[in-house]
Amino acid sequence: MSDVPETLRLRLDRARDLIFQSRALIFDVDGTLAETEEVHRRAFNAAFVRTNLGWCWGRDVYKDLLRVAGGKERIRAFDRLRGVSSALSDAEIVELHRIKTTIYAELIASGGCPLRPGVGALLTSALTRGQRLAIATTTSRGNIDALLAAALGKDWANLFTAIVAGDEVLNKKPAPDVYLEVLSRLNLSASECLSIEDSGIGLVAASRAGIPVLISRSAYFRDDDFSGALLAIDDLTEVTDVSYDTSDTVG
Repeated sequence: MSDVPETLRLRLDRARDLIFQSRALIFDVDGTLAETEEVHRRAFNAAFVRTNLGWCWGRDVYKDLLRVAGGKERIRAFDRLRGVSSALSDAEIVELHRIKTTIYAELIASGGCPLRPGVGALLTSALTRGQRLAIATTTSRGNIDALLAAALGKDWANLFTAIVAGDEVLNKKPAPDVYLEVLSRLNLSASECLSIEDSGIGLVAASRAGIPVLISRSAYFRDDDFSGALLAIDDLTEVTDVSYDTSDTVG
């Protein structure tokens, strides 16, 4: 730590203190627990091929679409941007998203998307300390299960006291709905929790719920404005409790 600037060292120490003192850690999923967004993009493009749409989302296009929360919402937003009269119906969007979700699960099951560095160690140390874990995400429960069943095992949900997906609330991030629902299920106040996010949208959502936020920068959102966060770091190894194994296995 001798080569770390004093101001950053103090902020890292404060972040570690909040991690250890919080009664619950609330995690976003995509980009936070794992770098899933590129897998999502591949799944969308495969679904477009399977349905003969002729669409293809490059990385720049997908990065822009990520400003829209929710897979079905992104499909609708892109369809509207095309400016054609033959827009997809709601039923067609739902079916297209269903196909995409199936393809995503298949890609995840192939083992191509491990947890990000430090995530497994943080989950393990938190559980050892008796802290509660929760999930507040825009993605669907099916996508969560596909990712975490592959990464943590089929009983992964037993590790989390509360799991709230985007399709379980009225409004998706940046609205605070998923976080407010998590707080309700945990029966904790916002100040007793810490949110771990990767995007500006997630930061706004958690902040609107009154929860302090630690940002773990991800590939697609590295350039977001994180000025409202407690701290923005490259990955969770920077704040992981060094007394625990840094492998990404929870058990």
